[in-house]
Amino acid sequence: MPDSPQIVARQLGMSFGDAAPSLANIDLSISKGEFVSIVGPSGCGKSTLLRLVAGLRTATTGKLIVDGGDAGHTRAKAAFVFQEPNLLPWRTVAGNVRLPLELDVAGASPRPGAVHELVEQTIRRVGLSSGDASKRPSELSGGMRMRVSLARALVTDPEIMLLDEPFAALDDILRQQLNEELQRLWWSKRWTGLFVTHNVSEAVFLSQRLLVMSRSPGTILETIEIPFDFPRSPELRADPEFARLTGIVSAHLRRAAGIVDADLSSATAEGTV
Repeated sequence: MPDSPQIVARQLGMSFGDAAPSLANIDLSISKGEFVSIVGPSGCGKSTLLRLVAGLRTATTGKLIVDGGDAGHTRAKAAFVFQEPNLLPWRTVAGNVRLPLELDVAGASPRPGAVHELVEQTIRRVGLSSGDASKRPSELSGGMRMRVSLARALVTDPEIMLLDEPFAALDDILRQQLNEELQRLWWSKRWTGLFVTHNVSEAVFLSQRLLVMSRSPGTILETIEIPFDFPRSPELRADPEFARLTGIVSAHLRRAAGIVDADLSSATAEGTV
């Protein structure tokens, strides 16, 4: 794993007006090319943290450095994948994927004449066919729409991918399939990934490291290393060690949510976090 930090937060905090802080005292360092997931109770500020990294909001306290500069003024190209695909209904699949290039997001536009080829390649990379390129969102399943959303982010060749519960609305089988596709896409390009999810199994399967956040105001309570080698096969989910780690993360998450009956003693006694 590369050891040069690409995302660094020091005592980061976020408040909205006179309301109680959403985030407090966030300290983290994410290496270039690392895939990190964030789990925590609802409302703990996970999505807010992603928006700060993306430069969509500005922290009220502390420091956030992304690729050597302040978030929002970074040299790195970042792409954001939201929980909803948010596709333009009047555009085709190709038209939606092409949109960031038309807007020249972060200087993403390729040389003249190369856009069509790049869009076609990216559509195929996410598991869609050339025949899907002319379809409109209303003609696609939920999983296909999310693949288009991923393609729209990947077409800019980002250095940082920020993913905010992108598979939350999908059934479990499709979710697992897209987890495997996302892992393949990350492994092939090794962009830096910051992934928010409520699904513990998903977080363990995808991540090199996993951060557990507290209730609001959100702060990082635990950092859990995930030791499995990449690429990871679907069969990993049936491995006893995978189940043990999932149990450890779940127990930390229950404690973060204030559920006091979560007992980590048996899990940590065997080896650990």
